[in-house]
Amino acid sequence: MSENSTYAEITEAIRAHDSFILLSHIRPDGDAIGSQLALGHALEAMGKTVHYINEDGLPDNLSFMAESQRIQTPPAEPLDVQVCIALDCATKPRLGENALHAASKAKLWINIDHHISNPAYGDLNHIDSTSPATGQILYQLIKSADMPLPDATRDAIYVAVSTDTGSFQYSNTTAATYEMAADLVRRGLDVGTINAQIYDSNPYRKIELLRSLLNTLQLENDGKVAHWELPYSVKEEYNLKPEDSEDQIDLIRGIDGVVAAAFFEELEDGKIRVSLRAKDDTFNACETAQLFGGGGHARAAGIRMAGPISDAREKVLAAISNAIS
Repeated sequence: MSENSTYAEITEAIRAHDSFILLSHIRPDGDAIGSQLALGHALEAMGKTVHYINEDGLPDNLSFMAESQRIQTPPAEPLDVQVCIALDCATKPRLGENALHAASKAKLWINIDHHISNPAYGDLNHIDSTSPATGQILYQLIKSADMPLPDATRDAIYVAVSTDTGSFQYSNTTAATYEMAADLVRRGLDVGTINAQIYDSNPYRKIELLRSLLNTLQLENDGKVAHWELPYSVKEEYNLKPEDSEDQIDLIRGIDGVVAAAFFEELEDGKIRVSLRAKDDTFNACETAQLFGGGGHARAAGIRMAGPISDAREKVLAAISNAIS
């Protein structure tokens, strides 16, 4: 396997094949879905056949995106495709069992990602941990390969990068990110409308969730660590959807004096999903997540671990305390 295939090598593989399945990680976010739609529409503009598959399907909060209904849950039988492209997914199992089954006929696997913990599980891999989003990698790929960049691709790239940079606020935002955004605007991107769709269209249940989370908020380590938790019973009470809890952790990371934030979420199967965020170099979220089999980025990482939530909280907070002490 090549740990870092060039854009030219990936372009050659794309041009040599006709049918593709595009996958992204379970509980998809804006970068995952945006990357699928961005690359998929570019491939279709080249005359390729494309299947857009995600284990959990399309989150409601991203349904405003053009042609987003193309994102489907995996069919029961494998799809007859030549190439599988995994996007924005740090490990192969995180694509989901059913999605992997749907892609099992693919003879070539291409892995495009920006997670530093990605082990390069494709036949061709392009992993750029310096990129703020997989969407930005795809923009560079499309431009370098002189592939079509239709309007749906343009808008999807913007959603992918904006959501993974906190609307261009996080430290991972680079000069290339702003240059990319400027090019997308020149190509007709309606920034005001698309930002309103991303950030100003929250269902009321998400506000109810926030109220519940605030009631569990605690500070540790002299105010350096903030954490809150979401029992499964609260999810049932408010009829929450997985995407409702995305990015909520950023509120407590923003507390003055906090350098590390943790969000403990109980899943239906009793496992605990832990989201970790770091404000600065005082804490490396990825290194702590890896202690529990998780991974991600230095500033944002995740874990899935055994419950109950109290045990998970105790173990992870102890690891965070050790890391920042």
